[in-house]
Amino acid sequence: MDLYSRKIVGYEVYENESSENLATVLKRATLNEGSLAPNVLHSDNGSPMKGTTLVALCYLLGIAASYSRPRTSNDNAHMESMFRTVKYCASYPYDGFESLLAARCVFSLKCATHSR
Repeated sequence: MDLYSRKIVGYEVYENESSENLATVLKRATLNEGSLAPNVLHSDNGSPMKGTTLVALCYLLGIAASYSRPRTSNDNAHMESMFRTVKYCASYPYDGFESLLAARCVFSLKCATHSR
């Protein structure tokens, strides 16, 4: 999410979280934005965000990494707020998604609606 415009510039839904998957999301987002890489990529301290694949890609693209302070969710308040909005929406399946495709469809709709 671009913090200035609140535009969602890239997202994907995978069965697991990994540095490789995040690198794929970053590559696609950069291409979708006309090959303009962000100056800074801010994230939490999760191991996928600090994984070798993503860190190497950020270095290659000239992106500075910025990390939240440990156990401080308000360092990434915009994303936390968006996640809360999605999770408390009436259409969010509290029993879990039927499939990966179902999850992708829900988030595709939510992201399209958010970016209008």
